[in-house]
Amino acid sequence: MSAYAMCNLFPTGLNEDILTYIEKVQDTFAMFGGRFLVHGARTEVVEGEWPGDVVVVEFPDMDSVKAWYASPAYQEILPLRTDHIEGSLLFVDGVAADYDARRTAAELRAATAPGR
Repeated sequence: MSAYAMCNLFPTGLNEDILTYIEKVQDTFAMFGGRFLVHGARTEVVEGEWPGDVVVVEFPDMDSVKAWYASPAYQEILPLRTDHIEGSLLFVDGVAADYDARRTAAELRAATAPGR
């Protein structure tokens, strides 16, 4: 099941470190099966607020995303981003191809039924 590294970043401008990070980051996750799904795209907020930029990288599984983040190659370039851009990074598992939200709703309904 795919897992994702998702960033909400608040860039304030470009500099040589950030440009170097952008040039090198893809090579660090490619060896773990990672690929960009969203990078540098404009967002269209339709509910609530979403400040900043969005980056989403897909990996084959959670072990791969964690191995990428801990890898010496990524740790070497990480300060190029974190020293200049504030933001949040999270890892999240995707759902299986046969996922059905109705089944989840039924399970939640049963778990919260009166008398349970």
